[in-house]
Amino acid sequence: MKKLTVFTPTYNRAYCLVTCYEGFKNQSSKDFIWLIIDDGSTDNTEDLVSGWIKENTIEIRYYKQKNQGMHGAHNTAYKLIDSELNVCIDSDDYMPKDAIEKILIFWNEYGNDNVSGIVGLDSYTDGRIIGTELPQQLNSSTLFDLYHKYGVVGDKKLVYRSELTKKYPYPIFSGEKYVGLAYKYHMLDKDYQLLLMNEVLCCVEYLADGSSKNMLRQYRNNPRGFAFYRRELMKLPFTNGIFKYRQAIHFVSSSLMSRNWLFIKETPQKILTILAIPLGILLFFYVTTRTRVA
Repeated sequence: MKKLTVFTPTYNRAYCLVTCYEGFKNQSSKDFIWLIIDDGSTDNTEDLVSGWIKENTIEIRYYKQKNQGMHGAHNTAYKLIDSELNVCIDSDDYMPKDAIEKILIFWNEYGNDNVSGIVGLDSYTDGRIIGTELPQQLNSSTLFDLYHKYGVVGDKKLVYRSELTKKYPYPIFSGEKYVGLAYKYHMLDKDYQLLLMNEVLCCVEYLADGSSKNMLRQYRNNPRGFAFYRRELMKLPFTNGIFKYRQAIHFVSSSLMSRNWLFIKETPQKILTILAIPLGILLFFYVTTRTRVA
C-alpha cells in the first residue's frame, strides 16, 4: 500500500486542473495516490479525469458528490483515504517535481506516532516563499504556536497522519458551504505537534474564483459555519484572552447574520462575548453593507 495520498477538492475547475495533473506526472517519485473529490462540478471535469486515468501515468482515484463546499469535500476525502499520510493540493496549485520524494524521505527518517505530521512551505509559481520560512531552531511545533508565538506568516502546506484527520469532521449546515478548515488543525494541535520541514511542497496561484479571494462574501453567506468555527476557537486551552476576545467579536457578528439570538447562551466565553457585542455589531454592519447574500 502506498504511504501518501494527495487529495484535491475541485468544483468546476477543469480549466486549471491540468496544471495540477502535470505536476503529479512529473514527480520524481510515483509512490502516491491522487484522490480527486469532485464537489458537484458541471463542467467537463469527469471526462478530463477519465482520460487521465486511462493514461495510467499515476494512480488516480475519482469520487463525485453533490456540492457541499470545500469542507464537505475534505470530509469525504478523509473518509476515503487509506494511506498513512495525506496532503491537500488545491485544484489551482501544483507540487514541485521532487515534493513527493522529499515528503516520503523526511517521514521515513523522522516520522513517528507522537506527531500529527509535517508542515512545509508554499511558494508562488515564481519560486518566492509565501510569507516566512519556518523557525530554523525548532524541530517541531503546533501550527497555532508557529503563527501566534513564533511569528510565522503566510500559507503553509500540511501533511497529516490519516488516522488523525479522520477525527473532528466538519459540520455541514443546510444551505451553507463553508466552515474554516483550520478547525480540524487546531483540534489536532491540542494533542500533537507537527514536524517542521523547510522545503517547498506546493506552488500556489491565487485565482480570482478561489475561496481566499472571496472571504468577505463567504462570511456573509455562511454565518452558521463561521459562528461554529469562532465558537470552537474560543474553547482552545492554549489561547489567551485577547485571542478569545477577537473570536468573540466574530462570533457575535456571525450570530447576528444567522439571526441566532441565543448566542450568549451558546458561547463558551460569556463575559468576553458580552464585552464583544459592540464591536460585533460594527463588524456585522461592515460585512452586510459590503456584500449581499448569494
